[in-house]
Amino acid sequence: MVIGRRSSVINGRAPDYRLPVTDYLFTNYLIVFFLLASLSSPAQSSPVNSSEAIEIGGIEQWISIKGSNINHPVLLFLHGGPGNSAMGYSEKFTGELQKHFVAVQWDQRESGETAKLNSSNKPLTVSLMESDALEMIHYLRKRFNQDKIYLMGHSWGGFLGLTVAANHPELLLAYFAISPMVHQVKSEQFSLQWMINKAKVSKNQHALNDLAKVKIPFQSAEQLFYHRNWLAQMTNNKPPSRIFVEDWCKKWLTLFNEASQVNFFTYAPEFKCPVYFFIGRKDYQTYFRLAEDYFILLTAEKKRLFWFEDSGHNPNLSESNKFQQIILSEIHK
Repeated sequence: MVIGRRSSVINGRAPDYRLPVTDYLFTNYLIVFFLLASLSSPAQSSPVNSSEAIEIGGIEQWISIKGSNINHPVLLFLHGGPGNSAMGYSEKFTGELQKHFVAVQWDQRESGETAKLNSSNKPLTVSLMESDALEMIHYLRKRFNQDKIYLMGHSWGGFLGLTVAANHPELLLAYFAISPMVHQVKSEQFSLQWMINKAKVSKNQHALNDLAKVKIPFQSAEQLFYHRNWLAQMTNNKPPSRIFVEDWCKKWLTLFNEASQVNFFTYAPEFKCPVYFFIGRKDYQTYFRLAEDYFILLTAEKKRLFWFEDSGHNPNLSESNKFQQIILSEIHK
């Protein structure tokens, strides 16, 4: 059996362009094979852009996942606060990173969309938040079929990330710490003394009266308000309202004070995964000199510190282009 058709006559004979069935089937098989291979190739993999609730720690927790290729390495961001969801502004400091990572934003327990999905039913502790973070990492490893992921944390999230990196380095390709809490009780004391000295120089008696009422660790919403109010004013930032601070303290102050007591100088002087620090030269909230002292002390298979001369507590936002380019430069070395 043959298939095909005859063409024009040449020298009295028609050239035979008929194709044997076996060759025809083999040719079509190759076409299908290469088509499927190209569709399954990592280079052709589709992007990911989803927002969804998943079960973590026995409750529904909200995540957003964005990336140009689902086969890129996963980058999980731990927001600050505690309680300050970054969903609304994460594009500013991950827009370029999404081209190279599967970037995951997560509203932690009692934060953002996760808080709307659940009723508060457990005391908030460092161990509970670390347990949630570990479960989230394992979920992402399984979902995207990756042995290790990249982890990034800011402020309180920086503290949480340091805890995970110290205790479970085998899960991480690297940890990016942005303005991390490394011994926050000491940091708050340094900041308080800096403000008192500044108020004395400017003869600001109002500030001196308020700051004289502050005890570290903070014992009340009023003390935290006085501290953060004058810190914002003295660093040319917008102060928080008293109502906001009072509401925040009802949920978070106990957890914050627990985390603030942890001294990473003694708790984790060594890391068994690469660690990168991003510090604003004008950061008096997680005091920049204290963070630098800790970085100098710690040992790791690889460590780098990057200064942001024009930034305070949020270098990932105030110098977002520089921030992202540093990360991309480091991972592509």
